Order: sequence, then C-alpha cells, then structure tokens
Amino acid sequence: MDEILIGSILASTLRVTTPLLLCALAGLVSERSGVVDIGLEGKMLFAAFAAGAAASVGHSTALGLTAAIAVACLLSLVHGFACVSHRGDQVVSGVALNMVAAGLTVVLGIAWFAQGGQTPPVDAAVRLTGSAYAEPVAGSWFGSLIGHGLLSHNILVYLAFALVAGVWFFLERTKPGLRLRAVGENPAMVDAAGVSVPALRYGALLINGVLCGLAGSYLVLAQNANFSPNMTAGRGFIALAAMIFGKWKPLPTMAACLLFGFLDALAIRLQGVALPGIGEVPVQLIQALPYILTVVLLAGFIGQALAPKALGRPYVKER
Repeated sequence: MDEILIGSILASTLRVTTPLLLCALAGLVSERSGVVDIGLEGKMLFAAFAAGAAASVGHSTALGLTAAIAVACLLSLVHGFACVSHRGDQVVSGVALNMVAAGLTVVLGIAWFAQGGQTPPVDAAVRLTGSAYAEPVAGSWFGSLIGHGLLSHNILVYLAFALVAGVWFFLERTKPGLRLRAVGENPAMVDAAGVSVPALRYGALLINGVLCGLAGSYLVLAQNANFSPNMTAGRGFIALAAMIFGKWKPLPTMAACLLFGFLDALAIRLQGVALPGIGEVPVQLIQALPYILTVVLLAGFIGQALAPKALGRPYVKER
C-alpha cells in the first residue's frame, strides 16, 4: 500500500502545482521586464470564468482555452496601458484588477447563468483528461509511481513543466529574451540601443496573459467541473511568493511551486488522519498550511532575493 500512497501523493502534487507554476512563470516574465504584476490572481480568476462560460456554452475545449487566454491577455493589456503607457502605480493597478475580477465574474455569472455566480458544468467530453494510467496498481512500484504518479496527467500538466525549460531558454539564450531581461535592469540602456522599452514590456505582458489564461483554464477544464466564485483561492498570491522565493529564475521557481503543491497534496491526505501523540489535526489548520508557508517564505526570503533593478519603476524617456 505504500507505493499506492506515494504514487497518489506524487500525482496530486503535480496536479496542484500546475496552475501555480503557470501563474508563477507569468509573473516571472512580467517582472523580469520591470513590470510588477500583483494582478495574477485576478487574471487567473477571470480566465477561469471565461473558460467555464465558453466551454459550457460552446461545448468546445479549444473555445474555452481561447476565451481564457484572450481575456487574460486583455487584462494584461489594461495593466500595461495603465502602467507602461501612462506610468501609473503598478501595485495599485494590479490590486484593482484583482478587485474587478472578483466582483465582475460573480456579476456576469449571475446575469448570464443565474446559478449564484457559477457557470454550468463543462461536459465530460470537453474536459481535459489524463492518460490510460489512471489508477495505481497495488504491489507495483512502476504502476503506482511511474504510471499513476507521472503518466496519468492531462496535456496542460506536461506543458506547464515543459514551459519552465522554454522560459529559461527564452530568457537566457534568445535575443528577445536578453532584451527583455535588460529592460528590467536598465531600460535607459535598452532605449539608447534603439529598442522600444514599451514594446518589450507589452510583449512580456502578452506572454504573461497567455500563461495566466492557461492557468485559469486548467482550474475549470481539468481540476474542477465548472467555475465557482473566487475559485482561485489565493493561488495567484502563492505563485507570487514562489516566484520571489525562486529569485525570479525559472528552475528555482518551479521547485518552490512543487513545494507548495506537495504541501497542499499532503494536507488533503492528512484530513481526518489522527497523528500519534497529537490526535486528529483540525481541517482548518491543514487547509491553512500553504498560506502559512507563503507568509513564512516571504518574511524570511524577500529581503534576500534580488529583484530586477528597474522593477516597479515607470520608464520616462529622456529628451
């Protein structure tokens, strides 16, 4: 039975990590260009609503994914319009996006579907499902760890982890990625080289929108059956913590997301379990563990992490 338990925890960890990782990579790309993105939570929430609404009405996985990405990219452009074009406060803009998303998704859900802010359930044929290795095999380490733990997931799980390598390669080995990193460190130097600083930051925000759209659509098309109000439950802020803990680098950020995902998966397994000498741990404490870890990591590591030098600073072109 041990191999079944380990395989199940591994599978749960990867599934829970996926939206965190996509969202953290979105924040990483944006902030490496110098744009603070507190609005990850709101973008992911609105993308989840768009995916649930489009997929349930249009009965199409592609339509749900497209709607989620389009809405998240639109919100990224709004953030860019406020912060890049008009040099507004980036933190305030991000918080505003979170507030608008939390309220508007409920209002639209009630107006369109009259189900208390929820969307209708997405058809089973539309949802993203895993491979044939869906069940752990008793007495078989291969069947439980490899089959169930690693090979039972849908395409977005594998895409999320593949994008870690893709984002690293983009930032470290391509000319647009090097320029994007440079604009987050010294935008005046990039501007002096004849490269548009606003164009690079808008490009980073569009990549950010695509990744947030994938994260939000995963919540509806793979993890749950429909959209429900505030279903992101702070994942955007946890993703921000993972990104800061990972020091704005893809691989350490992935490791931090896996840590959060493992803790969340373990918390699910501990519900109703009596620990020796302690007794049954309250469900509320178990559910709060990922958020407690977020506070601890931010308090302990945010001062040690070196952010991009131009992060949060609007660029004013010298004349």
